Amino acid sequence: MMVRVRSKVDEDVMFTGIIEETGRIAALEGRGGDLCLTVEVAGPAFTDLQLGESIAVNGVCLTVVAREGGRWSADVSLETLSCTTCAGWRVGDRVNLERALLPSTRLGGHLVSGHVDGVGRVVGLQDEARSTCLTITAPEVLMRYIAAKGSVCVDGVSLTVNEVGATAFTVNIVPHTLQKTVIGTYLAGTRVNIEVDILARYLERLLSNRDGHAGTEAAGGVTIERLREHGYINVT
Repeated sequence: MMVRVRSKVDEDVMFTGIIEETGRIAALEGRGGDLCLTVEVAGPAFTDLQLGESIAVNGVCLTVVAREGGRWSADVSLETLSCTTCAGWRVGDRVNLERALLPSTRLGGHLVSGHVDGVGRVVGLQDEARSTCLTITAPEVLMRYIAAKGSVCVDGVSLTVNEVGATAFTVNIVPHTLQKTVIGTYLAGTRVNIEVDILARYLERLLSNRDGHAGTEAAGGVTIERLREHGYINVT
């Protein structure tokens, strides 16, 4: 029998963007406008899965509300369905999985909250030696948080940004990541969950407060000139 537990609220957990396993969506059950998702995973990293713990599924933080054998379920809210790729998932789809960060965990990627900022789209795939360069478009409101050589989370995977344009950015995917995550299944047009670097958001908020605009975005956004003015860039 599958055991159920009431979902947690107001969680404050973190992830690293290093995928532990991939699973497959075993069932999708509509419930009054939202969804109950069941994932099947056979990997050893999930053998001691506990009710109530958090798991990032393609970068979306979800709470385990039921489990049975190699399967576990989570509720997906209407809000989450509206701002992530969850609404487009189908039974049989492969998904990236990562359990929440522990104090003893090595931070191999970067700090990821599991709160997806928006949905992007793969518009280009180009082989570069044994790796693949992906070009991904992102909503304009998110592009200002994405910086060359900075970090971005794509479907739960911590990646380093190669180049940034007005509406798109590129990332290089090494063979190990292509094999161990769902990125290896991407095609032109694939929709992906994007979470920008949380440090970029805090930096914008800090600059906003220092300019006397608490509660609003800094006028004009974060620029090199503003960073230099407030001492974040030293000119020698």
